[in-house]
Amino acid sequence: MIPAVSATFRAEAFCGLSKAELQELVRRALAEDVGAEDLTTKLVVPPARARGTFYAQRPLVISGLPVAEEVFRSLESQIRWEAFANEGAEVEEGGRLAGVEAQAATLLAGERVALNFLQHLSGVATLTREFAQRLWGLDTKLLDTRKTTPGLRALEKYAVRVGGGNNHRQRLDDGILIKNNHLTLSGGVRAAVERARQARSGRPTVEVEVRSVAELEEAIAAGADQVLLDNMTLDQARECVQRAQGRLRLEVSGGIRLENIRAYAESGVDSISVGALTHSAPAMPIHFLVQAL
Repeated sequence: MIPAVSATFRAEAFCGLSKAELQELVRRALAEDVGAEDLTTKLVVPPARARGTFYAQRPLVISGLPVAEEVFRSLESQIRWEAFANEGAEVEEGGRLAGVEAQAATLLAGERVALNFLQHLSGVATLTREFAQRLWGLDTKLLDTRKTTPGLRALEKYAVRVGGGNNHRQRLDDGILIKNNHLTLSGGVRAAVERARQARSGRPTVEVEVRSVAELEEAIAAGADQVLLDNMTLDQARECVQRAQGRLRLEVSGGIRLENIRAYAESGVDSISVGALTHSAPAMPIHFLVQAL
């Protein structure tokens, strides 16, 4: 069972953003949505305090409550926030996620931005949990990729962790992963791996993408630490595991779905990366209902 984590939030500890970076991200999102002012609320809603509650409209894994809280707190410092679920908790349809008390204008101005973050991040966490469940009982690691929404990578990768997955590279400076376009420009697998090994000088492990058993053999001969088996069939992945004989770590990527991920894991690979965790996760349906106090 993948445990939920406390909703008490330190930006640096959870998503890799500093408090200032998170506040700036929220500020830009609000500026994009609100503009100069919330004109409708100004004209039709009298000043009053109100309470808003988030409800799940389908079973989901919750992620992003601390970010939603930051949205309202950036509009009004004295809000009262209460989380009814921890990050990573599995919430049933109709379950309460969180409540917030503030000026009605604050709730209405922040509603859409808070929901955008909450629905998207919960979608990433929910899809990740579905993939992770297929691997329970196995040692194979579930990894994400850099296929993320520009500007939201830290939060999306945080949601992957909340859902039970693991982060691969945050940025290009995090590790050496030689992919197909690198190979085209550097003379092939062996030349690229040897050049990287000679130049790394204490840098991270050298991983290279391969598309055939022949390229796997090149990678082994060149001293690669890890290979990424790119868009290989299950039979090809099994053959690569047999050929590698534990001499380097194997990662599978491409064409991985909920229906086949366990079979790939059982082939003996060390990790499986799934770009869909971040680039194709559907937003979760969440309601935000407001009542006057």
